[in-house]
Amino acid sequence: MAATSSSVKEDSFSNGAASVPFDLSKTPNIEGFTPHSRTLDEGFKEKFLRKTKENPFVPVGCLATAAALSYGLIAFKRGKTRQSQLLMRTRIAAQGFTVVAILVGVATAAFKSRQ
Repeated sequence: MAATSSSVKEDSFSNGAASVPFDLSKTPNIEGFTPHSRTLDEGFKEKFLRKTKENPFVPVGCLATAAALSYGLIAFKRGKTRQSQLLMRTRIAAQGFTVVAILVGVATAAFKSRQ
């Protein structure tokens, strides 16, 4: 039984399915997908501004998270443990807000692509 299963595996590879490797110099041909030409000549600043306009809550959440973390660490260094704990909880809430904003943005983009 083991001999028959190994010969089946060898025959499936010898049919030429794996004889041609992927050509990495060309864009892959994916059915139903057409790459946008604007993404090829778009720089970091243009892409950042476009993404911020598409979903403005993600950068707001990131800034809120960074601010709460920074201020919480400063409060911890100064010995204000109660305020530091409150700011660390605020940081967790800001991170949760950011994750929800990312998920809403992904869902919105998925629904837009279907229409």
